[in-house]
Amino acid sequence: MIDVRKEYDQDLLDARILMEQQEEQRRQEYLARQEELKQEYLRQQDIQGEIIRENARQFVSEMPSMHDASAISLNGNMDNIYAGNAIPVQPIVPREVIDSRMSHAATAMNGFAGRKVLLINTVCGTGSVGRLVVGLYHTLTAAGYECLVAYGRGEAPSDVRAYRIGTDMDVYVHGAMSRLFDRHGFYSRRATMDFIDMVQEYDPDIIHLHNIHGYYLNLDVLFEYLQTCGKKIIWTLHDCWAFTGHCSHFEYIGCTKWMNGCYKCEQLREYPRSFGTDSSAGNYEDKKQLFTGIDNLTLVTPSRWLKEKVEQSFLKEYPVVVVPTGIDLAQFYPHDENVSEDNLVFNIKNELGLRNKIILLGVANPWRDRKGLAQFDMLSKTLTDRYAIILVGLNDKQMDGLKGGIIGLKKTDSTEELAALYSMADIYINLTLEDTFPTTNLEALACGTPVITYKAGGSPESIDETCGEAVERNSIQGIVAAIDKILDSGGQCYTREMCLRRAQLYSKEYRFLEYIQNVYEAL
Repeated sequence: MIDVRKEYDQDLLDARILMEQQEEQRRQEYLARQEELKQEYLRQQDIQGEIIRENARQFVSEMPSMHDASAISLNGNMDNIYAGNAIPVQPIVPREVIDSRMSHAATAMNGFAGRKVLLINTVCGTGSVGRLVVGLYHTLTAAGYECLVAYGRGEAPSDVRAYRIGTDMDVYVHGAMSRLFDRHGFYSRRATMDFIDMVQEYDPDIIHLHNIHGYYLNLDVLFEYLQTCGKKIIWTLHDCWAFTGHCSHFEYIGCTKWMNGCYKCEQLREYPRSFGTDSSAGNYEDKKQLFTGIDNLTLVTPSRWLKEKVEQSFLKEYPVVVVPTGIDLAQFYPHDENVSEDNLVFNIKNELGLRNKIILLGVANPWRDRKGLAQFDMLSKTLTDRYAIILVGLNDKQMDGLKGGIIGLKKTDSTEELAALYSMADIYINLTLEDTFPTTNLEALACGTPVITYKAGGSPESIDETCGEAVERNSIQGIVAAIDKILDSGGQCYTREMCLRRAQLYSKEYRFLEYIQNVYEAL
C-alpha cells in the first residue's frame, strides 16, 4: 500500500529544497548585479570627477555673484523674491565610502538571513510606493530574508509572495462610508481582523508599514495588534496623513492645525474626500491615541522636510530616519537625438514642431493647481515664442483649456517615451506647491536635464547648485530669472554630466541598500 503521508512529507521536503535553491540563486544574481552597478558607478565617478572639479573651479572664479540672489533683477517686486539655490545637501559620497557602505550593507544583510518581514501598503507593484515596496521585497529576499507583502487594492506581481487584505467590495464600502462620515481608516473591520489572524500565523520578525490609508484597513484593529505584538515595526511615511485629522498634504493652504489638533477642516473635498460630516477633530484624537506609545517603532521619511513636520507632530516621540526615494537608472537615462525614423527624440520634436525652440518640460499625474497647472499658464504669458512649454499627464478637459505657448500631452505609460521627453528638454520645471519628495526631479536629472523647482515640501532636496535652482513659491519672476541663469551659464554649470552625477546618488539599488543598513540593521 502506498504511504500517502510519507509521499506528502517527501513532496514538502522537495519543494522546500527547491525553494531554498531558488532563493540562493536569486541572492547570488542580486549580489553580482550590485557589484556590476558599483563598478560602473565608480568608473563614471573617475571619468566625470575631473571634469566637474574643473567646471566648479571656473564657475567659482569667474561667476562668483551668480550664487547671490541679489545678482538677479526682479524689477523691484518684493512679494516675489528669487531665493537663489536649493537648501544645502550632503556632498557627493567619496569612492571609498561608497565601496565600504555597499560591502558592509551586503555583509550585514547576510547576517539576518531567515528573518521574516511583512510589508504593508495600499497597492503592490503599481504606483511609486507600490514599486518601492516590490523593490524592497526583492532586495530583502535576495539577501536571505523571508518576505510577504500585504496589500489592499489591485493585483500583485506574480513573482511576489502576497496577501490581499479584503475584497473590492470592502474597498467600495469603506470609500462610500468615508465620503459620508469622514471616518477614513475606521471601516474594513472584518477584513482587518482576518488579516491579523494571518499575521499571527505568519509571525514576522519585522513589520514594515507604508501607506495604510486607501480604504482597506481598520486602524483600531491594526494598531491594537501593533501595540501589543512586541514586533520590530518600521513605518515609512510618504505623506502627512498619519498626523492630521483628514488630509495627506497641507502646505498648499498653509494649514497648521495638525500641530495641536485638527478641526473645521478646509480640505474635506480633498483626499480622502468627504461630502458629509467633518470628523477631523475626532480623527485627529483617535490617530494620536492609536499611533503613539508603541514600543520598537521607527519612522522613515523620504525627505528632511517631512522629517521636520513629523518632529513637530504628535509622532515626535519616535526616531526618524531619512531615506530618499531611488529611481531605476536603467530606465531613466539620456536619450540622444539622431536623424532616424526610429529615434524617439527626433520624432517627438518633429511631431510637436519644436525645432529651434527652448523646451521647458513639466510632468505630473494628475495635474491640478496644487501641482502648478495655473502657474504654467502664468509662466507662458511671460515668455516669448522662442520657448515651448510641454506638459505631460493632462486629461482631455485640461488639454482643451490650454492657452497659447503650452503643448499638452496625455499621460504616457512608456518609460522610454518619458525618458525621451526628459532628455529633449532644455530645463525640467516643477511648479508644485506641495510635495513630499517628487521623483520627477530625479528622473529629469537622470536624463541629463537641469531642474527648476519651487521651494515646496521636499522638492528642492534632490538638487544642488550644480544641477538646478530652487525658487520661492508663486514667484513666476523668480522662475524666469532661474531659466535665464541656467541658459546663460555657458556650460560652467547645469551640464549633462553634472545632472547625471547628481542622479547617481538616487540609484534605487543604492537607496535600497541604504534602507537595509540605516533602518533594518539598526533595529
